[in-house]
Amino acid sequence: MKRVFKGSDVQKPALIIAMLLFTVFQSKGQQLKPADSGYIPVNGIKVYYEVYGAGKPIVLLHGAFMTIEGNWGQLIPELSKTRKVIAIEFQGHGHTQFSDRKMALATLASDVEGVMDHLKVDSADVVGYSMGGSVAYQLAVTSPKRVTRLVIISSTYKSAGWRPEVLNAFKGMKPELFTDSPMKTAYDAVAPDKTKWTKFIEQMLNFVKEPFNMGDNNIAKIPMPVLIISGDNDGLDKVELMKTYQLLGGGISADMAPMPKSHLAVVPSQSHVSLMMQANTILGYLDGFLK
Repeated sequence: MKRVFKGSDVQKPALIIAMLLFTVFQSKGQQLKPADSGYIPVNGIKVYYEVYGAGKPIVLLHGAFMTIEGNWGQLIPELSKTRKVIAIEFQGHGHTQFSDRKMALATLASDVEGVMDHLKVDSADVVGYSMGGSVAYQLAVTSPKRVTRLVIISSTYKSAGWRPEVLNAFKGMKPELFTDSPMKTAYDAVAPDKTKWTKFIEQMLNFVKEPFNMGDNNIAKIPMPVLIISGDNDGLDKVELMKTYQLLGGGISADMAPMPKSHLAVVPSQSHVSLMMQANTILGYLDGFLK
């Protein structure tokens, strides 16, 4: 059934973002089959993972309401040519079971670390988009030795990193807005228990509405190089984004001092949705930074 937006719906940009992501990416999903996949018992739940390719490990962390295929389908085929790609689906997302366990960034980061332990990966480059970027920040703060290089795509380590209209959209979202949505279709296709849909949406909406802040001091102490990729109109507050880059050692005059180890890329004419559609652009930044 095709979803028809009512007047009140179009005032919910965060919902429209999620729907567009699924509509676009599900139709262009990656065609590769994983070399390894399955479930790993971590922190009281079973986390689903997929592994592609061989080489130095790189961990991919998806955005809210997304799946591995939905978020990373256009990037995995290229990345897996030279890297061991490890993609994870968070609690309640995709193949990973729903759990009444409270959703929290620290818990999700611990899940990622548990998957790495099971796969015997001591450290890896970590790439996170949107919610996955916040989880990646958390992992870098709490377990810095597990992260070799960190890539944050259209994400932030604190609620104030989003523009006010985005935060207001989160606050106004209700479960019924997701009825007959592309996210529901994707959920039904792979979820272990399709009856948990409503509980999953309620849990996620409580999660995205809850303020968070990992602390400027903690971000400033992140030891590994960080690449931040942002669309110029992706919903992130660019003043706060620049402050983040400065905490990571950037924003200097590199003609008079060494070039910072961390990098910032602001991609022109891109939104939160369209940024992830620029596969070649993102791959170019990743290739330069990770090598």
